[in-house]
Amino acid sequence: MKQKVICIDFDGVIHQYSKGWQDGTIYDPPMEGAKEELERLVSKDYKVIILTTRLNPEVNDDINLEKNKISKWLSDNGFQRGVHYHDITAVKPIAGIYIDDRALRFTNWKDISKYFL
Repeated sequence: MKQKVICIDFDGVIHQYSKGWQDGTIYDPPMEGAKEELERLVSKDYKVIILTTRLNPEVNDDINLEKNKISKWLSDNGFQRGVHYHDITAVKPIAGIYIDDRALRFTNWKDISKYFL
């Protein structure tokens, strides 16, 4: 059986991100329950991918440095690769579920257009 993939946004879903982007610093503690729930998902054989625009070259020039900052923040806050997540990327992977604090669930274009009128 192919492993189920869940893609989870970093800022506002794992990292509290209470003040928005600011200067790009990862300044807040984790969202309440994030570590425990990610560990539960991994233990249920989900592949957890952290998706973040912080690793987009249009946002940051040094992607490796930024990935190291995220990895350090995760480690400093008790998140472990293979226990809480499997990868960190800016590339939208094939996944069954995307969890994002800024997402808008698509049902049809008529309903979507109501948000932009």
